[in-house]
Amino acid sequence: MKKLHIAILSTAVLLLVSCKEEVEKPKVIYDAANKAKSLSKIDSTQVAISDLPIQMKGTDYLIHPVGDLRVYEKGSKSRYGSSSVIDLSFTISNYGENEITGYLQNLKFQKTDSDSIHALTDKPALILTATYLATVSDRIKRQIMVYTMYDVDTNRDGKLDTSDIKSLYLSDISGKNFMKISADYQELIDWNLIDSKGRLYFRTVEDTNKNGQFDKNDVVHYNYVNLAASDWKVSNYEPI
Repeated sequence: MKKLHIAILSTAVLLLVSCKEEVEKPKVIYDAANKAKSLSKIDSTQVAISDLPIQMKGTDYLIHPVGDLRVYEKGSKSRYGSSSVIDLSFTISNYGENEITGYLQNLKFQKTDSDSIHALTDKPALILTATYLATVSDRIKRQIMVYTMYDVDTNRDGKLDTSDIKSLYLSDISGKNFMKISADYQELIDWNLIDSKGRLYFRTVEDTNKNGQFDKNDVVHYNYVNLAASDWKVSNYEPI
């Protein structure tokens, strides 16, 4: 029984060490110039497909979500050996009220009275959410989209995924005037729309000690953008 307890304890310690190592994997790996790596091209081994278009209520644009065809392999064993079954998922996004979610490579925009389609970005990206700010559009006379996404391979593993730094972007409902509003190398924490002021507030955290992690020793930045302004300038504020 004592040996069994020791074995269980050893296994628990190994699991804790393994979990700790996973958590401590750096989100940023700096080179000599303290710059993360921008991917120059999209992975050609993936098969890109598009979901059917979505039209946000009250707008004149169709939005086509574009992402990778999802392939799942299920392994199974039989008396004659092993086999695997390939499952395909042709759905790459989900649509809720004024928001598209998924792991998307791009979004493509099409005016309802046109056959022309153009992409949001020509650079590699992983888009998590695309939200139409419907509640403020009439008051500021501008229809705006906000995106949470990954745009730089900050941990230098050769791919864009949720282990990199999350960023915040804006564009018009047409997909044009696409611009990054969170600072480079600052991780997006969250954002919030204040309708009465026509402002988008957001928080980021900066890896000030350059250890590749975001922790209590780093600095949180508080920012907002006046959505009615033509230049979407980011302003800082100090609530603390």
